[in-house]
Amino acid sequence: MVVLVAACFALATLVIGVVAYEVTHEALEIQLDHRVAIETHALIDEGDDGPTGVAAAIRRREAARSTASLDYLLVDPSGRGVAGLLDATAPITPGYLELLHYRRDGEHRIAQALTTRLPDNSRLVVAADRGVIDEMDATLLKLFAGAFGIMLLLGIGAAWLVGAVTRARLSRIDRTALAIIDGDLARRMPTTGTGDEFDRVSATLNRMLDRIGGLMDNLRQVSSDVAHDLRTPLTRLHNRLDEALTTENMDDKRQAIEAAAAQSRDLLDIFGALLRIAEVEALSPRAHFQDLPLDQLVEELVDTYRPDMEASGHLLITAIVPQIGVTGDRRLLQQLVTNLLDNALRHTPSGTTVRVELVHDGAVARLTVADDGHGVAPEDAPRLFQRFARAERSRSSEGHGLGLALVAAVATAHRGTVSLLTPPGFGVVVELPVGKA
Repeated sequence: MVVLVAACFALATLVIGVVAYEVTHEALEIQLDHRVAIETHALIDEGDDGPTGVAAAIRRREAARSTASLDYLLVDPSGRGVAGLLDATAPITPGYLELLHYRRDGEHRIAQALTTRLPDNSRLVVAADRGVIDEMDATLLKLFAGAFGIMLLLGIGAAWLVGAVTRARLSRIDRTALAIIDGDLARRMPTTGTGDEFDRVSATLNRMLDRIGGLMDNLRQVSSDVAHDLRTPLTRLHNRLDEALTTENMDDKRQAIEAAAAQSRDLLDIFGALLRIAEVEALSPRAHFQDLPLDQLVEELVDTYRPDMEASGHLLITAIVPQIGVTGDRRLLQQLVTNLLDNALRHTPSGTTVRVELVHDGAVARLTVADDGHGVAPEDAPRLFQRFARAERSRSSEGHGLGLALVAAVATAHRGTVSLLTPPGFGVVVELPVGKA
């Protein structure tokens, strides 16, 4: 990479140098041609009486040496010199000649000349020495050579610096990855806080690691919860089946089998809920998300629960803002709202007021299901969204402690959040990104 970047710098400098050299060189040649042409026209205008006048004008200029860089030669139709000190052979063809060889002070030199044929077929040659162009070319070549060397060194230095910084940052990421592979799952990719590409990649990898860590924690929690919370129902199921095997009384046997069947259905419900939570946490439902009206969905479910609420002595109050849409899975969002309404119905006494509120707050749709019941103890609140977590006051009521866990999983799958309201009472707040209504 260092060699490639340095070569690119050098090539760019070389191309720029060649272009600048050619443009400058051509501009100088054009300037000399222009100067020679002006001088030729001036001589012809001064010697308007013919070759004799032109010869006189040439002699005046050479005597005054007013144009030291210009040389003149006037020859008659036979090619014999009439005037001028230019020591060269006059070109036969009129027009510009880029390289006219001549001698001055015994040295061989090169001039840029313009040959003009006069009316009597005499030829006037005005030449400008190319020494100034050669000097400028030499100066440009030196400048370009120096710039080329400097740019080459700068390219190598810059490429080495970029390579060193890149290697250092990648080495830190590599060491962190190796530490994670060795079992240090709490490690995260380092960031510098500059927000550059490496920081963005590290932040993405850290979110991935956090996601993996959360899934690992859920796996450990599920393993532990299954071991602890399912021991009792499985023990009861075993005892019922053992009782059915040992009893001789057919009525007792039938009752034991029916009880065992009920407990097995209860266990199947638990495993079904666990599988739904795992499916949602895997984010697979996102493939089937679509825009849907959340306000209508909540309104329909509230109307479904209203008779049960009234029959149990609960007061159901709603405040649902219309035309609030989200992007998501209808079945999962229905399950979320259903679980929240079930909790309010099952775990609060008669006379409790249940409030369902759906509002639009910027880019967020906020759903609140709250009641003025006894609430939960402060020590129970932090773990209510975990699997099999139940408040101490709800131990005697139906349920397995999976409802709020599914609510949290559904909210996360929809890129939302879930939280608890502060006492008094009990309430859950779900915030989801707004979609099309």
